[in-house]
Amino acid sequence: MAYLILLRHGESQWNLENRFTGWVDVELSPKGMQEAAAAGGKIKSYPIDKAYTSVLKRANNTLALALEAAGKKTVPVVRDKALNERHYGALQGLNKAETAQKFSAEQVHVWRRSYDVPPPADKTAMNPEGISESLKDTAARTLPYFEKYILADLKAGKNVIVAAHGNSLRSIVMHLEKMTKEQVLELNIPTGTPIVYEMDANLHILSKKIL
Repeated sequence: MAYLILLRHGESQWNLENRFTGWVDVELSPKGMQEAAAAGGKIKSYPIDKAYTSVLKRANNTLALALEAAGKKTVPVVRDKALNERHYGALQGLNKAETAQKFSAEQVHVWRRSYDVPPPADKTAMNPEGISESLKDTAARTLPYFEKYILADLKAGKNVIVAAHGNSLRSIVMHLEKMTKEQVLELNIPTGTPIVYEMDANLHILSKKIL
């Protein structure tokens, strides 16, 4: 038996400003820091042997604050860009409400919530490489890493926390709970809220708690 804890980063400064963030490396807001510490208090009673996070500081800092509040500062941490947030392409840095006014709310909803339609990939100051990802694209880089490393740790009986982002975590939950493309579109993972899975030796889910 092992525990898997999924934790979306606390509110970031750009969450607060209602901007598309993606791979832009923004800080947590003061509320986000409080959410991270509160999450740590909620997971204090759970054993944690290893931690995984993205390379973005809003996830890194959330993990550090949560582990400190949980009294688990010595847990080893692995960082990898495979767990990064979905890349929002040319939308990165833009205000969501203003973007909806420019392109229509319906179009922005498709870019944000569809499974396999990426945002525009135009090169901008926030996206000089012209990258853009759908949720399907995000899953294509997140899940192989999750299966190779994180599931291997769980199978070995290690208790693991993953501090990451809304869309990389949606990919993982979709995989764990065998959701369809349609079901995952309705899935929302709130900031700073631990999701705890108890798993058996064959990685079957025994229980799920949202703390």
